[in-house]
Amino acid sequence: MLNVEQAAALLRTFDDVLILTHVRPDGDTVGCAAALCAGLRRLGKTAYLLPNAELTDNTRPLFAPYAAPEEFVPQAVVSTDIATVDLLPENARPYAQAVDLAIDHHPSFTQFGRHNLVRPEAAACGEVLYDVLTRLGPITREIALPLYVAVSTDTGGFVYGNTTPYTHQVAAALMSTGIDYAGVNKTFFRTKSRCRMQLEAAMLSQAEFYDEGRVALLAVPRSLMERFGATESDAEDLSSLGPQIQGVDCAVTGRELQPDVWKFSVRTTPAVSATGICRLLGGGGHAAAAGCTVSLPWPQAKAQMLGAVAQIMGHDLALKEL
Repeated sequence: MLNVEQAAALLRTFDDVLILTHVRPDGDTVGCAAALCAGLRRLGKTAYLLPNAELTDNTRPLFAPYAAPEEFVPQAVVSTDIATVDLLPENARPYAQAVDLAIDHHPSFTQFGRHNLVRPEAAACGEVLYDVLTRLGPITREIALPLYVAVSTDTGGFVYGNTTPYTHQVAAALMSTGIDYAGVNKTFFRTKSRCRMQLEAAMLSQAEFYDEGRVALLAVPRSLMERFGATESDAEDLSSLGPQIQGVDCAVTGRELQPDVWKFSVRTTPAVSATGICRLLGGGGHAAAAGCTVSLPWPQAKAQMLGAVAQIMGHDLALKEL
């Protein structure tokens, strides 16, 4: 396992670099990748991001200036904010055994790279990239903006429990470069499409509650997405809705990605281990934010998830509240 200085030194030896992001890319993976690409180019390196088909309207502008052309052949491959090769997009699968440096912050990180840098205590992978990039030179605005996106989105605008004093120190340093942080905050935290609001209303109206309201289960079947004509941009970070409900210690959001393929996102308070729940179903993540995929019809998928929640919480869940 490398430390920050060793990772920075290794990056200095790379050229013709391809940077990978994970499936359903969020601000952390895209922000880290874009910032690293900008940092490497400032050193005179050739560097690109492998195109990701699932970019949203919010993340696409950060990604676009660095997208690799089809003919690009990398000599080194780096991944950012990817805990396991199972999270690689389909076009990244050929590189699963060829990642020269994997940079991550998930406790469930599987050390799949030839070299690895992981800091599980970091609130965002953006914090880790910040420390690496400061070893490679001054943090410019071009680097600072995507890094701010990375750190802010993975902490829910600096309100999640994973936020630390160092998170704020990193954010302050990035803000001091003169980036438009207010624009980032407006785009990612204070703007919703009408379609998104319709989705949230439907999810809440059909939400199920267990264990005297401590557990909330929200579902996003494909039929719901189709009803409102929702896009990936409309569905971004829907898992943030459940934890806002008063009295909920464990919020589970199940989204149907393909027929009978459910991606569960679990968000919890310190009273419940989200990663403990998801590990029982083959997933992983952080103590308060984790995920897994279950390929079953909804009734069976829901039953498996509720069984995992009950096991971690240490008792059978009460019947659904009316």
